[in-house]
Amino acid sequence: MLVKTFGSAVHGVDATTITIEVNIDKGINFSLVGLPDSAVKESQQRIDAALTNTGFKIPGKKITINMAPADIRKEGSAYDLPLAMGILAASDQINSEEVGNYIIMGELALDGELRPIKGTLPIAIQAKKEGFKGFILPKQNALEAAIVSGIDVLAAGNIKEVIDHFNGTEAIAPTILNTREEFFNRLNEFEVDFSDVKGQENIKRALEIAAAGGHNVILIGPPGAGKTMLAKRLPTILPPMNLHEALETTKIHSVAGKTKDAQGLITGRPFRSPHHTISDVALVGGGGFPQPGEISLAHNGVLFLDELPEFKRTVLEVMRQPMEERRVTISRARFSVDYPASFMLVASMNPCPCGYYNHPEKDCVCPPGVVQKYLNKISGPLLDRIDIHIEVTPVNFDELSDRRPAEPSEKVRERVLEARDVQNKRYENNAGIYANAQMSKQMINQYCEIDTAGQALLKRAMERLGLSARAYDRILKVSRTIADLAGSERILPEHLAEAIQYRSLDRETWAG
Repeated sequence: MLVKTFGSAVHGVDATTITIEVNIDKGINFSLVGLPDSAVKESQQRIDAALTNTGFKIPGKKITINMAPADIRKEGSAYDLPLAMGILAASDQINSEEVGNYIIMGELALDGELRPIKGTLPIAIQAKKEGFKGFILPKQNALEAAIVSGIDVLAAGNIKEVIDHFNGTEAIAPTILNTREEFFNRLNEFEVDFSDVKGQENIKRALEIAAAGGHNVILIGPPGAGKTMLAKRLPTILPPMNLHEALETTKIHSVAGKTKDAQGLITGRPFRSPHHTISDVALVGGGGFPQPGEISLAHNGVLFLDELPEFKRTVLEVMRQPMEERRVTISRARFSVDYPASFMLVASMNPCPCGYYNHPEKDCVCPPGVVQKYLNKISGPLLDRIDIHIEVTPVNFDELSDRRPAEPSEKVRERVLEARDVQNKRYENNAGIYANAQMSKQMINQYCEIDTAGQALLKRAMERLGLSARAYDRILKVSRTIADLAGSERILPEHLAEAIQYRSLDRETWAG
């Protein structure tokens, strides 16, 4: 008897439906074809033990299973459940009439328990698109799949529940989730707040400008000055994600298996902070079976690189193209996959190996030339993509001991949202441009006009401070954001003056 069940394979952030054809005939043999990997081939032993421990069995006959399309490699243990259901249906141990109406996925434990899978959300989206009645999956993945409306999400704890459902003994109740209510209820949930930070008002101002214009930032300062603390609070002042961004972010984390069991939709902007020993493949994504890297997991959020010069140079250089194109393409001999990678880069570094160059109280003990050598670990092209350089100084005792509450993130975010509204109107006819940081050279010429006084100020600053040529466009972009925060249509000299001070590393005298 021939029976078809349906599973799914995830490539990039999209899913492809896999047809599992199970044929049982006379003889004794078990054949599994259709480019299965080792984990799929080993499913026979897991299925055999799981069925035996729940009162069923694999029939002692000739069983041939084909996983189509046969030219797509099938990877992972999530095909255990659809293979088991196909075998049971083809051997008349369960009713086969409804089996073909569902996408079925799940890994089997030897006692029949279902274990969670990766890529639940893209699979559910594809199942709905192709008109399947429902999606049968492990309970741990239920909330994630329930984000997709218009399809029955049937969550089971073990294989016996799935068997009873198809036999009509006990139907599995669909998991229902109000996606919009879930999204809006959890939109402003944060564990940290800007009000926790004592002092550092100039750094908070720089991060407010960065959030308002989508600018990349680098924080330079001695150990313990609060660089990491400030960076972790940046997502709390970024504009809230819209529903489309939340779905896109959840898809990427689902594919990587990074969603929490009890969490459906990811509503907060991601904050990723990889260690400096990370490889270039782990950062941008890839591997034999390509998976999203840290830059894709930070999509629509913040990628924080602590101690930037300690990262391998090759790792930092592979970020340059994704930072410009806001996506990364991973190519292999037989296929390529695209992962979105639109993130805000926030980096931090000590000013020198000992950490105390330019410190107001402690002396730097680094030999001559070491500071410049340390800074040279970061390439010019990478620094060119960072709009704001800000020096972080230690907080004094009076500020640390001040009991008065600092300004909360909610107040800062209100100003950021007002500035983003201005930018949304400005770029409504420019596809793919959402913030000032994304302006092209032509757009800078169009939207960043400065008067004669501003031109004179900028010329004088570049000459006296020894600013590099690449600083010119960056200063104009940042000054445009500062003007937007001030509610000014034109860029005034005071906006330029503030933007100029955020180019520390471009000063020829910075490292002596």
